[in-house]
Parts: sequence; C-alpha cells; structure tokens
Amino acid sequence: MTNLLIHGGFRRLVFYLAAEEWAVRNAPESLFLWSVGPTVIFGRNQDMEAEVNVPYCLTQGIEMYRRKSGGGCVYADWGNLMISYITSRTDVEEVFMDYLEKLATVLREMGFDAVTTANNDVLVDGRKVSGNACYATNQGCIVHGTLLYDTDFGQMERAITPSSTKLDSKGIKSVRQRVANLKELGLELSLEDVKLNIIHYFCRREEVLSDMALGQIAGIEQGYLDDNFIRYGRRV
Repeated sequence: MTNLLIHGGFRRLVFYLAAEEWAVRNAPESLFLWSVGPTVIFGRNQDMEAEVNVPYCLTQGIEMYRRKSGGGCVYADWGNLMISYITSRTDVEEVFMDYLEKLATVLREMGFDAVTTANNDVLVDGRKVSGNACYATNQGCIVHGTLLYDTDFGQMERAITPSSTKLDSKGIKSVRQRVANLKELGLELSLEDVKLNIIHYFCRREEVLSDMALGQIAGIEQGYLDDNFIRYGRRV
C-alpha cells in the first residue's frame, strides 16, 4: 500500500473526500492521513437540519459538508486524525473488516486494548476512539474514518445534535459519554508519532501527488460544494 502525500498546506475537508475519489480511480491500494479545522460532516442519507446544529456552526465558523458514504454525523478538528484507505477490492464487508482490524492492531501496538465492533467503530475501554464509513465505486472501495487524539468534545457536543430517540436507543445521555481521546486514555505519543505508526503499519512506499493530480482533485471537489448536494444529498 502507498502513502499518498498531499503537499500545499491544509485544505478544507471536501478536498480530501475528492482526493479519495481520485485515488480509487488512479492510485488504488493507497492511504493518506489528514486533519482539518472545525468541521461537521454528515452521511449521504442524513437530514442535515436534524443532525447538525446549523445556527451554532454558522456563528462559530464550523464548516458543514455531506459525504457520499452512509453512517452518522462526525465532528472533526485539528485534534482529530482522519484516515482515508483506498483499495481496488469491491467487497465492502471484506474491505471494512480488514481495515478495522489493521487499525485496531496499530492501537494495540501502542498499548491499548482495542477492539472492533459490528457498528464499524474501534473501542478502547468500551469507548469509541474511531468511527468509520465505507462505500464502493465501480473501481473499488473507499474507507474513511476518524481517530480521536485530542478533539474538543465540548465543541463537538454543541455542533452535533443527534435525535433523542437515537441517544435513548443506545442507552446514553450524550455523545460525550461514549467517546474518548487517546490522550485522555493515557497515550503519550504526539499526533505526528501516531501518524507515523499508522503509515509504518499500512504502507510500504510513498508517492507525492503531482500538480496535475491536485488540479483534477480540485475539479471533483466542486461537486461537494454544490448547495443542493450539501443540503439535500442530490447526486452531483
């Protein structure tokens, strides 16, 4: 697997979603890691108004985007490591299981008792440290997930508004009760060291994306910025 290096500074979240689409067509069997400023991303079929505290996000400058995979609403910030895993394999269940077990193995090598769940999460001490989603294209599968390192949970709780029915069904009172940062669980490694550990486990080589590739990705990104797609999930 190849570690894709995207130079040129930090970008908005949807650039990286577009990079995933580019990679599944042009660079399968690859992985890249990234972080963004405060952003909420919600699933393909979710009701934006029901899942996101839109007024709060607007006043706080938190960006809001829709992705093309299913799953729940996610808050990301500079303390949250995002992982994009791209493969030409098309069996979603097989790809998902393989990726989740690899990520759990990396965490176990860091000293955590990490386990995977049927909900496509990775837990440590019964609390979620990684949530993930996967979708298939004609060319392969795209897995993207989070790894909570030092995320601002207060901001996360205010930005995301899951329904009371969903919370009741899980037997919890708040989002905060079921998630944990690796730092609060005792990890002493820096975020950069965590990145290096993941890259070392998953990848055997690296490749820097060319200016041409970056331009192609920017073109794909425009579809994610369409207001109809963000608000209603209409195909772009």
